Amino acid sequence: MTRRSGILVVDKAAGLTSADVVLLMRRRLRVRPVGHAGTLDPDATGVLPILVGEATKLTPYLHDTDKEYVATLRLGVRTDTQDVGGTVLATAPVPPLSADDVRAAARRFVGRIRQVPPMYSALRHQGRRLYELAREGVEVERAAREVVVAAIDVEEVAPPAVRLRVVCGKGTYIRTLAADLGDVLGCGAAVESLRRTRVGPFGLAGSVPSDEIRTMEGEALADRMLTPDAALTGWPTVSLDARDAGRFLHGQAVEVTPAPSGAAPVAVRGPGDVLLGVGEVVAGGRVKPARIIHADHPGRRVLPA
Repeated sequence: MTRRSGILVVDKAAGLTSADVVLLMRRRLRVRPVGHAGTLDPDATGVLPILVGEATKLTPYLHDTDKEYVATLRLGVRTDTQDVGGTVLATAPVPPLSADDVRAAARRFVGRIRQVPPMYSALRHQGRRLYELAREGVEVERAAREVVVAAIDVEEVAPPAVRLRVVCGKGTYIRTLAADLGDVLGCGAAVESLRRTRVGPFGLAGSVPSDEIRTMEGEALADRMLTPDAALTGWPTVSLDARDAGRFLHGQAVEVTPAPSGAAPVAVRGPGDVLLGVGEVVAGGRVKPARIIHADHPGRRVLPA
């Protein structure tokens, strides 16, 4: 393997868990660590960034980026899983609805909202996953959590189906959003299909279908990986000379002129424009290391058009 660190943008097929894709990548690349940036439900498809080697250090930053989904909802049904694969709890007639009716209802869920996580989720309660308890018929109380929904675009209304495009922050459950929207519309709703089209800077363009990974050689997969700094696309950047780069790599805060504005993390580069890691801006116009990246291959930094 000529490259052991990077990011592969996978287009996950239905029927696979996110962990399945991680395991498949470990076997094909024969490297550790390997992780993913944002769980997708088994029945959901779409963008799943797989982080390999040093790139896994950037996972928390990708988790914090916004995500985009296209969801088709089936109105008139409520299920225990909040999607059509679950047990039907109730049905109701679907009232006459226009696109404007759905848009008006959807506006209630744009901005900072509170969601009660579904029982069929990977959250833990006393050491066990909620979905494990749900499968045993156990329901526990869940506290509502604040999430951010940046936009909901109503793309099509053809009752009983409604198609939405949702841009949201971390921790947002699209299934719960669908169920809550169905309640506002007065008939209930469940997710019929869900496709994630973007995670932060990574979209479907240039992604590798998960089914192809099974037959690709490790070298071919490595060639498709982006370098770790692709995760930091659009970030403010500071550049260090060789002396300060050495200090940064040894865990020391370094003075930067001009000092970065704001408190947001910055991408830190050294001689040759090599990514050194992620820095945090501290008092005195200095930047201290938050994550140090030891990438092992120059690779490809530019995202697919």
